[in-house]
Amino acid sequence: MLKFLSILATGTLLLTGSATAGSFNLGRAATPAEVAAWNIDVRPDGQGLPDGRGTVEQGDEIFAERCAVCHGDFAEGVDRWPVLSGGDDTLTSDRPVKTIGSYWPYLSTVFDYVNRAMPFGDAQSLKPDEVYAITAFLLYANDLVEDDFELSHENFTSVRLPNEDGFYMDDREASPIFKKRNVCMTDCKADVKITARAQVLDVTPEETETETEAVSAASASVSHPEPVIAALDDALIEKGAKVFKKCKACHQVGDKAKNRVGPILNGIIGQQAAVVSGFKYSKALKKLNDDGLVWSDENLDAFLTKPKTFVKGTKMAFAGLKKEKDRVALIEYLKSHSQ
Repeated sequence: MLKFLSILATGTLLLTGSATAGSFNLGRAATPAEVAAWNIDVRPDGQGLPDGRGTVEQGDEIFAERCAVCHGDFAEGVDRWPVLSGGDDTLTSDRPVKTIGSYWPYLSTVFDYVNRAMPFGDAQSLKPDEVYAITAFLLYANDLVEDDFELSHENFTSVRLPNEDGFYMDDREASPIFKKRNVCMTDCKADVKITARAQVLDVTPEETETETEAVSAASASVSHPEPVIAALDDALIEKGAKVFKKCKACHQVGDKAKNRVGPILNGIIGQQAAVVSGFKYSKALKKLNDDGLVWSDENLDAFLTKPKTFVKGTKMAFAGLKKEKDRVALIEYLKSHSQ
């Protein structure tokens, strides 16, 4: 049992364990309520889990309201806030993307962190059912469960993350690599040389062509049948522009558009799959190209409904647009950038 000690005149709050309890004749035993408020950790074996449950669909709504401002609508990350989904097969690359799906070892780490520290600035404001729902949505965003999945205290420990076996117990005390040795603290080397440089996304760009050249090259590479020019619905385009805000973290359209996490979407209506120059597509998208798939209204609608179902193996974190009216508006907006 921990002992909470009084705040001393210096303003320091001291904490002592049972081995030294009473040694300084300070403090008192923590009350059960104080211990309960502090003891909220959740462990990999499920110890500490509160009763509760939540579905992917519920988590989608809560995540959009409480989490998306920092982590994006689809857990893709906004600006420099953490990316929570994707990153499959990147851990051995020069720029690994460490997410819940690609790197984290235990689902309890996700639940515990959300429960203890999120949302930023309003920590511990979520109810247990809301934390279960958000955790379920994050599993779905990482393509680990289906959209009808419900997470609860009853099935929690049955869920395994892909990289669980990538972690092992800290063995530094026994490892010969970390044997104690004399460490040099001053005048250790005659001179210092830079032997490597960090490469950070958007800091050390790989592409050297100008933005105008990139757009021209991408436009030149697009080949698709001549579309039938039809009158567009301005009101629908305006609605589609609002829906497109969910896509802007990865895709761009317009005269100054360039490839980002996803390819530019200029001319996508009537365009064959995976043809934008300079963008590295997944194997799944390349296969669609080989199969001759064209982004018609119907194909795009099916893809936007649930990308991971339409394109098995896609690495895109986008979970899909459930509302048909949102998909119709978005397609109309994309048409305005395809004529």
